[in-house]
Amino acid sequence: MRLPTTALTTLLREVRARIRRDFPGGRVIVVVDGPSRSGTRAFADGLAAVFDEADAAVFRASAADFLLPRAVRTARRAVAAGAYEIDDDSLRRVLIDPFRDGSQTSATTGFQLAAWDADRDAPVEARWATGPADAVLVLDAPLLAHPELRALWDFALWVGPAAAGARAAGPEATASLSIDTTDPAHPEIRRNDAP
Repeated sequence: MRLPTTALTTLLREVRARIRRDFPGGRVIVVVDGPSRSGTRAFADGLAAVFDEADAAVFRASAADFLLPRAVRTARRAVAAGAYEIDDDSLRRVLIDPFRDGSQTSATTGFQLAAWDADRDAPVEARWATGPADAVLVLDAPLLAHPELRALWDFALWVGPAAAGARAAGPEATASLSIDTTDPAHPEIRRNDAP
């Protein structure tokens, strides 16, 4: 089903085209990051929708479904403001690694799109998904600030308002593509380091 043409869907289709130019097939992991409350979840949802519109096998996950238990997060916050709260081991074990492995095992390797329910502060019931060898996983997650995790994704998007006159620095500088959402109704591609 074709999505309505808006400034946002037009930009999302351009992002999809750039990702497909770099990764025309196989299992592709796209991470969407940005400052808190910058709309990364909604942007990732929209990106998944335009992949679906193009009849691509697309899966959607959020780091919010791979959090550490509340007590661990609280203890980490007490030590350092803005402490990292994602359970990397779980994210890799039940999502990233099996998603990648499925491209080499005739897509029979199952993966989970969620592992932790933050509201209940408990694990979610395991629901295994499988997909074809050519599939896209869109993950909204604050991962770009952690260089040791770079091998987890193939393409990274930084989504957020542009700082006036500022050059990309920090996590934004590691993104494959940077999206300026200063005007949410008319987002713009701000930077693309791909050749």
